[in-house]
Amino acid sequence: MSRHAPDTATPDEHPESAPGWRGVVLFLALTFGWSWGFWVPKALENAGLVASVPTLPELGPFGPSVAAFVLVTYAGGLGGARRLLARAVSLEFPTRWLLPALVLSPALVGGALVVAFLTDTVPSFPWTGELVVLPVAFVFILLLGGPVQEEFGWRGYLLDPVQARFGALGGGVAVGLVWALWHVPLFYIPGETIYYQRPFLGFAVSITLLSVLLTWVYNNTGGSLLPALLFHTTFNWSQGMFPVLESDPASLAFVVLLAAVTLVVVGYWGPRRLVRSAATPT
Repeated sequence: MSRHAPDTATPDEHPESAPGWRGVVLFLALTFGWSWGFWVPKALENAGLVASVPTLPELGPFGPSVAAFVLVTYAGGLGGARRLLARAVSLEFPTRWLLPALVLSPALVGGALVVAFLTDTVPSFPWTGELVVLPVAFVFILLLGGPVQEEFGWRGYLLDPVQARFGALGGGVAVGLVWALWHVPLFYIPGETIYYQRPFLGFAVSITLLSVLLTWVYNNTGGSLLPALLFHTTFNWSQGMFPVLESDPASLAFVVLLAAVTLVVVGYWGPRRLVRSAATPT
């Protein structure tokens, strides 16, 4: 793929990420089976439905990426796994797309913080007086806060066949809804402080909008996973370091801004491919 010729990822370019519907079903079964196998027992224990459960390692979040690597290795051997991994480190895409991946989420959180200041509901910042926490938290979130644990699955495996069937907008929404559903047990586990007893609907709306924006960046970088990893990281990092969700007015403003940006993206780039290009995908 050319660094300067954005296009949608196609089955010809990423055969391991276009597995057909049998592969999609297997991916979802493996993803939910792995993750919920770690999470559901904890949720049941908290609800008092079981007396106790064994202490399990914190491996649940790796479900999507584990499922993706298992399936591409089964389909294409170690070469398939290497190709999937290479999509996370290759710079063979128009690097201007790193700008929305790195800047858009902090900008949205910044806009929400303005609302927090105006309404006198400014949240506390966990890094106050310790600026070194900011870059350290970024690296930690990239590796263990969601992106590496999930993106090889959601964007690296699931998105291509789903958007081939439903278009870019429909595919982004469908993956977002599955992504939101996958998180459900975390809302019943006290240790998951960013989810526990939070409104699921607001989370589902936000993550579905994010999924559409991730599809937009993914398609304009020829199916590269590096911008998706960075976009996912900045989304989690900006809300963790500047916790606008602690302020009701700011959290509402954040969702409204996220929805507005998504509408602009869909309107300007087009819902079918989310790419403004004369090229036609295979």
